[in-house]
Amino acid sequence: MAYRKLGRDSSARKALLRDLTTDLIINERIETTEAKAKEIRSTVEKMITLGKRGDLHARRQAAAFVRKETANEETGQDAVQKLFDDIAKRYDERQGGYTRVMKLGPRRGDGAEMAIIELV
Repeated sequence: MAYRKLGRDSSARKALLRDLTTDLIINERIETTEAKAKEIRSTVEKMITLGKRGDLHARRQAAAFVRKETANEETGQDAVQKLFDDIAKRYDERQGGYTRVMKLGPRRGDGAEMAIIELV
């Protein structure tokens, strides 16, 4: 298989990836399990590539995947606007590799390997 199932059926897995991708765009750094971090890395990189394209079609493709959540309370900016206005401009000169996964060690309780994924 070319992807991790993460112990979920396809609809729950897609919802999880959408939520984690949106959270990473808004917060720019999240702590999750290592498997989830490695899996959302590809979706986040695709979203940033869409943001770098910057046309209407790319914006609609990103809006179809990223959840409609407010990224900045003061300006009323949502996650897609932050992706296209702030994050994509930051990576104009960079050709991929927008995220970094740092391993933390096992989680207390179930021993799951934890990691921090952040935008470089």
